[in-house]
Amino acid sequence: MVGSLVALLVIAAVSLLIVRVGATALMMTGLSWDTASFQAYSAFFGVGFTTREAEHVVNHPLRRRIIRDLILLGNIGLTSALATVIITFIDVRGGREVFTTLGMLFLGIVGLILLGKIGMLNKLLDWSIRRGLERVGMLHVADYDLLLRAKSGFCVSELEVPSESVLAGVELGESRPADKGIIVLGITKEDGRFIGAPSRRERVDVGDVLLVYGHESSLKPFRRWSKRDESAA
Repeated sequence: MVGSLVALLVIAAVSLLIVRVGATALMMTGLSWDTASFQAYSAFFGVGFTTREAEHVVNHPLRRRIIRDLILLGNIGLTSALATVIITFIDVRGGREVFTTLGMLFLGIVGLILLGKIGMLNKLLDWSIRRGLERVGMLHVADYDLLLRAKSGFCVSELEVPSESVLAGVELGESRPADKGIIVLGITKEDGRFIGAPSRRERVDVGDVLLVYGHESSLKPFRRWSKRDESAA
């Protein structure tokens, strides 16, 4: 009986570890931890995989493969756990032993839950999982269409600053492109130097190339607004 209980708890621990590996792998593709964790649990245990975020998973080749493996391993793990439970209670004789077995099983599950709440252990486990995934070729492959909300009309574009531009020769804090719904992500200077996440005190010169982010409807007038003669009209 004790051997069967230990085997059941080992299966439970391994199952939770597999789910955490799957969640970490999904997060490395660009999903948030909450979404990645929920999708990993849903796929492994075969429940609740009908949320809107699931579309972002099944439409992404790498995420779809991770979910497929979680579903397969989940079916194997649940089948093994069920078989172990049956064997455990077949060996039990008498009502007293049933309660003893249930009590030991309950304590074992509580112990696993408490282990999972140890912050230092979680950090070490996550670090080990990340390192392991990177060694087998799992890199950070972000879904930029999802992150940038491309389907909602937002995009990243480049804009070269001409001499007649209202941006030329002034600081970003003075031209204030954000007021037009445009965020300047970076500036490539004429000498090839790149300034990422420029501050409002960064000066924009003629010939600079701005990396901008915003809605398509804001980018179109922004290109017209960038010329002094049109902005004054």
